[in-house]
Amino acid sequence: MRSYSKKSERNEACKKNRGRIGLITVRARPGQRSQGLLNAAGTVFPCALGSGGITANKREGDGGTPLAAMRILSGYYRRGHFNGAPTRLAMREIQAALGWCDLPGDRNYNRPVRLPYVASHERMLRDDRLYDACLVLDWNIAPRRRGRGSAIFFHLARPGFPPTQGCVAVTPKVMARLLPRLSSRTVLKVVR
Repeated sequence: MRSYSKKSERNEACKKNRGRIGLITVRARPGQRSQGLLNAAGTVFPCALGSGGITANKREGDGGTPLAAMRILSGYYRRGHFNGAPTRLAMREIQAALGWCDLPGDRNYNRPVRLPYVASHERMLRDDRLYDACLVLDWNIAPRRRGRGSAIFFHLARPGFPPTQGCVAVTPKVMARLLPRLSSRTVLKVVR
């Protein structure tokens, strides 16, 4: 006899979603505009922010981290690093020919490009390994507006959390802890 079928279905849905993170909140650390505190499901981690701090009027090259709610779209990983990490995100391996265009006037502005590329771009296979795990945020993706900022990622931080170019960055240990709980429905919300 199944007298509580709706409750049973609801419990199954809860089990299925248990552990997923729907919202990550990021705010500046008091007195440190280029460092932040990232709250994921009630656990707070230190993070690095842009050298320009949090900005409501993001512009290309200003070093600011956008004051916005940004969905995590997908990600990239470096072979041998994070490629075995379980995640619900679409993850692609970073190849040597992968770049990201950051020239506002180019038709591929704020999009991945194949290297070599004539216009200004960022190389995704970095020597400093900050993109060993790099998640693409939906800042200025659709619609894209010239000069509103490009390559706003959630990636790995340098030791000591020095400023990023406008991204949000955490330690490799924190990224490994979060990856299994993230999905394309996860929103990273930068607040003041």
